[in-house]
Amino acid sequence: MGTTEFQSGRTFVFRAEHDSELVQSITKFAKEKGIKKAFFTAIGAVKRAKLGYYHQQKHEYITFSVESPHEIVSCIGNISLKNGEPFVHAHAVLADEKGNTEAGHFFEGTVFAAEIHLQELVGPELVREHDEITNLSLWRM
Repeated sequence: MGTTEFQSGRTFVFRAEHDSELVQSITKFAKEKGIKKAFFTAIGAVKRAKLGYYHQQKHEYITFSVESPHEIVSCIGNISLKNGEPFVHAHAVLADEKGNTEAGHFFEGTVFAAEIHLQELVGPELVREHDEITNLSLWRM
């Protein structure tokens, strides 16, 4: 197991624009602020979303669409570098009007309203590289 120690850097709170794409909005914010590593949470609502899970035997993501308005009950993620650019990795739990939930890896979502709390990390680089065992881009430790 690899471990790296970081300090807390800048703390941001911001809103994603209505009808924007949430992952792209967080990525754009990170680029504008020069953020190379961070963790974040988001709450709000999406008009539609694309979620998925990683099939461990096939080594590929299986995705599904959520085509109706849902609350973002929980969205957590991190930012690190992949191919020299900020890369957002997020998971979310979304709930419909009856409280039924859909959850998984958060690929994209069209924002109705979203508030993001982002905590920058200060310390060594945090870089994603291809992992032969999982076929995922994982942190180099």
